[in-house]
Amino acid sequence: MEQTKISIVTPLYNAAPYILDTLRMVQQQTYTTWEWILVDDASTDDSVQLVQDYLEQTPDDRIRLICKKQNEGAAAARNTGIDAATGEIIAFLDADDIWLPQKLEKELAFMEEQDAAFVFCSYEFGDEQANGTGRIVHAPATLSYRQALSRTVIFTTTVMFDLRKLKKEDVHMPLVKSEDTATWWKVLRTGCIAHGLDEVLAIYRRPKKSLSSNKWEAIKRIWHLYRVQEKLGVLQSAWYFFFWAYRATMRRL
Repeated sequence: MEQTKISIVTPLYNAAPYILDTLRMVQQQTYTTWEWILVDDASTDDSVQLVQDYLEQTPDDRIRLICKKQNEGAAAARNTGIDAATGEIIAFLDADDIWLPQKLEKELAFMEEQDAAFVFCSYEFGDEQANGTGRIVHAPATLSYRQALSRTVIFTTTVMFDLRKLKKEDVHMPLVKSEDTATWWKVLRTGCIAHGLDEVLAIYRRPKKSLSSNKWEAIKRIWHLYRVQEKLGVLQSAWYFFFWAYRATMRRL
């Protein structure tokens, strides 16, 4: 029986310190029916050369590199990858994050078991070397649109979408800051329910100077999503934001 094909989409931008490890990591997945679309977003380091040299030395026709001439941001890069995908399933992987070897196998089995269009899993915070810190974000069994507005439990590198149930346009990322969160809300707003696999299958590498470490910027991004992207009123936005901030703080303690 023909296996379900997973299209992995990775935006690549100045990821030279990590990309070789990431290439080896994906090739070590226990589920092997995948294609991997790496979209370079006009990197200024040697990310592209490293990928090209690696594929010359270790050929793998499942891996494709798309090079954009102009930097347009992670959302646009992911959308380019989505459009180029030929698989039934879309999986997102950021270039500096970690998948455990059975990530694809276990999450696809879970998706099929739940007959779900949108799944994600638990993950662990890692340090700059991607060593687990013991701080784990557990995936709830299900997550609706209203629930998702008040919590941040979905990590991009854990998400999988079934394109047999959703269209590519549904999972295209808006060209806004916190585009990943905006995408989850967009999909869930249609009535789709996200199903969570409470098993740690990914590690979120957190460099000290990462974008998410700037708390004030994070606050502004989320508030903008409530007011502009979701078109919520001030009071409703404040209500959801209170619970979002509380859970985000507790998640990091």
